[in-house]
Amino acid sequence: MSQFTPEPTDNTSIATIRTLAADVVGKANSGHPGAPMGMAPVSHVLFTRFFNANPKNSKWFNRDRFVLSNGHACALQYILLHLLGYKLSMDDLKAFRQLDSLTPGHPEAHHTDGIEVTTGPLGQGFANGVGLAMAQAHLGAVYNRPKFDLINNYTYVFTGDGCLMEGVASEAASLAGHLQLGNLIVIYDDNHISIDGDTAVAFTENVEQRFMSYGWQVLHVNDGDHDLAAINGAIVAARAEKSKPTIICLKTTIGYGSKQQGTHGVHGSPLKPDDIQSLKSKFGFPPDQKFYVPQETYDTYQAAALRGAKLESQWNSLLSEYAKAYPKEHAELTRRISGKLPEGWEQTLPVYTPADPAQASRKLSELVLTAITPALPDLMGGSADLTGSNLTKVKGTVDFQPPSTGLGNYAGTYIRYGVREHGMGAIANGLHAYGGIVPFVATFMNFVSYAAGAVRLSALSKHQVIWVATHDSIGLGEDGPTHQPIETAVHLRAIPNLDFWRPADGNETSAAYLIALKSTETPSVFSLSRQNLPNLEGSTIERAARGGYVLYEVANEDMTIVSSGSEVPIALEAANLLKKEGINVRLVSLPCWSVFDKQDEQYRLSVLRSGAPILSLEALTTTGWQKYSHEQYGLPSWGASGPYLKVYEKFGITGPNIAAVSKKVIAFYKQKGGQVVSPLIKAL
Repeated sequence: MSQFTPEPTDNTSIATIRTLAADVVGKANSGHPGAPMGMAPVSHVLFTRFFNANPKNSKWFNRDRFVLSNGHACALQYILLHLLGYKLSMDDLKAFRQLDSLTPGHPEAHHTDGIEVTTGPLGQGFANGVGLAMAQAHLGAVYNRPKFDLINNYTYVFTGDGCLMEGVASEAASLAGHLQLGNLIVIYDDNHISIDGDTAVAFTENVEQRFMSYGWQVLHVNDGDHDLAAINGAIVAARAEKSKPTIICLKTTIGYGSKQQGTHGVHGSPLKPDDIQSLKSKFGFPPDQKFYVPQETYDTYQAAALRGAKLESQWNSLLSEYAKAYPKEHAELTRRISGKLPEGWEQTLPVYTPADPAQASRKLSELVLTAITPALPDLMGGSADLTGSNLTKVKGTVDFQPPSTGLGNYAGTYIRYGVREHGMGAIANGLHAYGGIVPFVATFMNFVSYAAGAVRLSALSKHQVIWVATHDSIGLGEDGPTHQPIETAVHLRAIPNLDFWRPADGNETSAAYLIALKSTETPSVFSLSRQNLPNLEGSTIERAARGGYVLYEVANEDMTIVSSGSEVPIALEAANLLKKEGINVRLVSLPCWSVFDKQDEQYRLSVLRSGAPILSLEALTTTGWQKYSHEQYGLPSWGASGPYLKVYEKFGITGPNIAAVSKKVIAFYKQKGGQVVSPLIKAL
């Protein structure tokens, strides 16, 4: 739509959004009315004239994607979803921010119909939008054919000053410009207000020049409160630019129509009752009638919904014709849309025996990727400028790059994220949210911490993102404590719905990939070594896939050592030394706590059984191991710089010293007397 044609219902519809925002937040006595009121005009123009989606089928694959990066303004999104006819009733709007409602305090994917990604932590949604746009560019390049432009949607992102202040948005915007994502349109609510007041106190940069330097098209609408034609024209121009993402700098008045409009007082606090009545009178609405929606507003949005339903019907017909012309591609595309992996892909996982050479688990990860990638076109990933260290690029794969660069093409599956860990994680969430893609990302284990906000949202939002996190302990050696992740593992293990894997050998590495790829609603982090690890007697993919298992069994043990990753061979060395002294020690490998915790109680108690003390061993902090052991041995402080074997020796993580520590533990519990009960046996 190039020409703007005013409709008689425009002003009424915009007023409906503004007054509903005041009522929704007012009834909850909690929330943010200002941005929804200020962004009502652009929302109305976008959703009634441009946005292609079918509210009766919110998962239509070629729908336009919408992201509210300034998620505190979610009253706006909920109102739009309600007006368009998504599964969100007026009663749901009235239950805003109430326990178990469909209208929580910030938008949550998988909870509310029509929400694409979970937003609220500022900047995350902006980066998710970049991921959504990358996914469309990729899948369109792979599956579109002449006369079959099947995947061609736009991604629209609403963003605010706070999002643009966050570093994650800067990282993502920089990459989006490099990637020339012409399908990405960001609308910046330039209202000059944040929680602390006018943005003059902290945010005075030239946003236009910043985004132009990133390679974006920058457009301006100077009166976002009234000038619908200018808003329409900016969106038209944004859609016409195919080789650059676009940001529309939209000047609005926060809380437009309120007595406090233009101030931070309307940012995060409900309007007072008299202000709400005044607002409604100003727009010609009944001042005493709450949650008032004129029928003409419903009719306007119903027309937009019907247009979307018609577009989906046309797309389904096109998809049927595509099936006849390109049956192989159709079968693969529809399988990917369904979220199912190809039959038998598991058979490609490498299997190892103790006769196979010792290798770093980062190398073992590379071997898995090399083996499974031909069978899994769904995999799309890359590294934060550490490809040669993370070992994540499979030979023969093509880089995901704009064709004009000569560096690859959009059909490529390997992403060069640059040194942008946080942006990488949040972009990967967007890639997964789009559908049809299983994203993996990579960096050093220590620098997953840079992306903590994105990792947390992966888990909360059920995004199947796989982190290949190498150089995972003091075993990285000479780089020293700045790079040695002592505390990172326990942070990640503490995140609900995240599987943290620390494999000890080749079979355990294959098991980690097996479970991660089958866990469609759970992110995974693979903690991988720089140093070589032997392939262990007793390890199998099947056993390791349970998260923990007995690697070395003895009867009438004096002690059990439970360990993970690169310390398992050290624990085995200690057990063998003790065996020579007539001391019986079992060895348990526990590569993934969360997966082990899901096993049945009988199995878990057979692995970590009662009868003898259990000692944990890991070259990280011991925090958390108390759940699985009676005594813990690990790092009491930061690591150290030096050859890795010397660093291990410095901290006593060697076979001989662990044998000595074990004897102390055994002696203590024998002297203490009484039954030694499994640490898994608890009242609660």
